[in-house]
Amino acid sequence: MSAEDTPKPICEDHVIKGRRLSKRIRKKVKSEVEALTEKHGLSPKLVTVIVGADPGSQMYVRMKHKASSKAGILSDHHDLPESTTQEELLALIKKLNEDPEVHGILVQLPLPKQIDEKAIIGAIEPLKDVDGFSPQNIYRLFYGGEKLSSATPHGIVTMLDHIGWGDLSGKHAVIINRSTIVGKPLIFLLLNRNATVTVCHSRTADLPSFTRQADVLVSAIGRRESEDDPFFITPDMVKEGAVVIDVSTPHGDVEFEKVKEKALCITPVPGGVGPMTITMLLQNVLDAFTAQVS
Repeated sequence: MSAEDTPKPICEDHVIKGRRLSKRIRKKVKSEVEALTEKHGLSPKLVTVIVGADPGSQMYVRMKHKASSKAGILSDHHDLPESTTQEELLALIKKLNEDPEVHGILVQLPLPKQIDEKAIIGAIEPLKDVDGFSPQNIYRLFYGGEKLSSATPHGIVTMLDHIGWGDLSGKHAVIINRSTIVGKPLIFLLLNRNATVTVCHSRTADLPSFTRQADVLVSAIGRRESEDDPFFITPDMVKEGAVVIDVSTPHGDVEFEKVKEKALCITPVPGGVGPMTITMLLQNVLDAFTAQVS
């Protein structure tokens, strides 16, 4: 392999290139989608559902459909009014579960107050649950299976894998988040890689005493409302040579330029975790399709 053909490193000048890794994985997903479509005469299909008119949800779903199209994944969308009842949404999910041409179902959260999110997530066929939130997929993750796991946490550990930190034996990982979308799935993904894991949150006392111990620090606080707000993670809170993953968008938790001088590798905002989240969703759709057609 010539120097020109050698893949560029994922961590370069202390910065984890999320977009670079994302493009690499999406290229592989597209190639596999093309091969499977030719083999089975059927293309993977993702169906998204939004209830209400939340602008953030609309934007995220548009991004997911655009990425799906580029990867050769078919997609469809159901835009439901804010007044939709739980029974109506459950009926739609039942219909999508039973449709053999639908391979991935994604109900965009949050949902209106009249709808029980747990009931909706639990109603999605586990093999079509590309968000990785269903009880069966969480159970699988608990026992070490990573197929159809939550996209953002899976994107985080995939970045660690690609910078040579796939085995975290002897490493201490600190997560600042305990949500079902990020923090809790990430615990198991990091344990799968032999890390010692500590979880911090809004009621943790003396947060810096924990962050200073972290070989891998993952921050997903997400409360900076503008670029003028103070950062939650400053250089004095970070261990020399740590890997720092900033999950929060659009403004980030971490004082990037200063922490970069101490970190072995750090994700930027934007361009770090964000692109990987959608990429791992595409991987989940491909994995769901593969499981269903086989």
